[in-house]
Amino acid sequence: MRLVWFVVRGHWRWLVKAWCWATYADLRTDVRAARLAGDGDARRTAQELIRADAKARWARVGIVLRRAVIAVRVAGPVAVALWLVDAFLDRADMWPWLAGTYSAIGGVWTVLTTAVPVLLVCLPVVWAVAAAFEGRDRDPGAGWLIQPDRDDADSWVDERMISRALAHLGISPLNKFFKDGGELVYTVPARKDGDGTFAQVRLPLGVTADMVAGQRPKLAANLRRSALETWPTQGEEAGILDLWVADKGTLSGGAGPWPLLDETGPDGGRVDVFGGVPFGLSQRGLVINAPLIGASWLIGGRPGQGKTSALRTLMLGAALDPTAELWVFVLGESPDFEPFAPRLTRYRMGMDDAVAEAACQALADLADEMERRGKTLGAQTGQPPKVSRRLADQRGLGLHPLVIGIDECHELFQHPKFGKRAAELAVRLVKRGRKYGIVPLFATQSPTKDSIPRELTRNVVCGVAFSVADHIANDGLLGSGRYAAGIRATELRTHTDRGTCVAVGVNAETFELIRTYYVPFEDGADEVTPVIARAMALIEEDGRALPAPPRAELEPAPNAGPDHLTDIAAAMQGERRVRTQVVLGRLAAQHPTYEEWTLTDLRDALADIGITPQKSDGRMVIRAEDITAALDHRTTDRIREEPGSQGVLPTSSLTPPPRPDQPKRTSGRAGSTSRATPKTSRKQRPGTEHRASLPDVDGGDDHGH
Repeated sequence: MRLVWFVVRGHWRWLVKAWCWATYADLRTDVRAARLAGDGDARRTAQELIRADAKARWARVGIVLRRAVIAVRVAGPVAVALWLVDAFLDRADMWPWLAGTYSAIGGVWTVLTTAVPVLLVCLPVVWAVAAAFEGRDRDPGAGWLIQPDRDDADSWVDERMISRALAHLGISPLNKFFKDGGELVYTVPARKDGDGTFAQVRLPLGVTADMVAGQRPKLAANLRRSALETWPTQGEEAGILDLWVADKGTLSGGAGPWPLLDETGPDGGRVDVFGGVPFGLSQRGLVINAPLIGASWLIGGRPGQGKTSALRTLMLGAALDPTAELWVFVLGESPDFEPFAPRLTRYRMGMDDAVAEAACQALADLADEMERRGKTLGAQTGQPPKVSRRLADQRGLGLHPLVIGIDECHELFQHPKFGKRAAELAVRLVKRGRKYGIVPLFATQSPTKDSIPRELTRNVVCGVAFSVADHIANDGLLGSGRYAAGIRATELRTHTDRGTCVAVGVNAETFELIRTYYVPFEDGADEVTPVIARAMALIEEDGRALPAPPRAELEPAPNAGPDHLTDIAAAMQGERRVRTQVVLGRLAAQHPTYEEWTLTDLRDALADIGITPQKSDGRMVIRAEDITAALDHRTTDRIREEPGSQGVLPTSSLTPPPRPDQPKRTSGRAGSTSRATPKTSRKQRPGTEHRASLPDVDGGDDHGH
């Protein structure tokens, strides 16, 4: 019965195709669509095509008829002549070539009289087979060969399947388009793309890619996929839909072992951070090389979904570059970075104020280091605009890569004493540090507007979001408008998709769905410590294993009073325009100094820094762009000042070791050169708090090594 149905449906499809051909149905559809869209030019063009096609079709019919007439007029007399000769002459009396001609004609006639009856019997069978083939199911393979329980029964994705899925999304303009007989235009037909299928569709009038992205769960169901396997995003225009659909089950597996776990990897396990480090596999199954130099990172997600592991993978890759200096600050009691201690120049871990203070001081030191590096670059031949591999390899310049990782950074930015200053320094570092070989990496499990500075999210290069709870956290990590554009980490399932993240800025793609590499450091499995041991061996092999000599204690800066510009910038709270009265109230709440201030005092302070309040809707306001310009101007002025005593990294550590007579801290943890495990605790010892990862610039032997 199924084959009979195929035969019947095949004849029907032939009739439909014949009717479409005879009536120019495809071109008339274009005319209808142009008329509905009100596009007169497109309508006239389609009508001209119909007329041109009809003219060409009748011209071809005339050519065929003319050639048939010519053939009859030539072959007819020849056939009559041959018949007359054969009737009046015996073949024995004919010329040999003429007798051979008659013999050939007789052979052809014998073949025809034998073959035609056979063909007449076979023709209905062939016709039925062709009709059944035409009427078959258009799923992969012949419909009658498909078994309902086959895993690949609905694994293929083509234009027909995509169009059918879009037609059932419940979007009114799209429904009307299909109801009027419209056909979607595929600017990129469905094609294999890594571990999935990619297609690009020009949507009809009144439909945007965001509207389709908003129906992502329904689209995934229509395509017989999970939401994680279906990624509709906006293309080059709002009306262009980029659709990538994963092959079934390909995203459920992990990324596999980290390529740099042993020395058999590229370059013997050595890394050049200027070329990036292996981070994970993309949704297309390709290795993602995470950029470090020239980039900054913000990594976040729910607890236990892989953010710290991702940060550790980046730091581990950087550790295998013997020219890189690494700093780590963990604002919590977590041993995730304990094995890194021998490789770190600075390492603090803990939940108390001492760790927050050390992290804030590190950011301040990096701001000073950024200024020093800017002057050093300006003194080079040709004044290169940024640090290159060649410059980084020149030890005397101190332009080596410097990577700082801050885990649980929300604890730092929300600290009541150091948070405001740390946020300002972090934003400055993200904005300007990329040119100077300084790489900031921030990780958080609380990506909210209050815990992460808004300017940090706006300016960070690489945003990584593991499973998050809502669109606020999604856009707080990936950037404003990402959720509306269909780039959503909210679709990642807790535990099920652990280790999988949505990332932006890691390559030229709009986004990547990445299965991150996992390098375990837990009970019974420690693959981090061997990599750190290899990193230390690479440093020693490169001649950079000597610790830097200690430098004098940094004297605390004198109390010069509050920084009005910084405090006013904090009082703006990321808003574009704020009334002067509101700013004054926020200043008084932030610092007791401002409790006695009046609006006149505020105007005087603004005038001192070159800012004049503007009138908006009849009220005086302070504009965020004026504050930002003043901050940038002040930073530029600092860079132009004479060099101080900062020195050349890494001749000496920016954070000094404690003096022998300094009492030991009672809280917070500092790194040392001994190996640590999750079960061992680490105590701060005088003189060993910070061990430099690189030697002094003259290769001195002050420590007897």
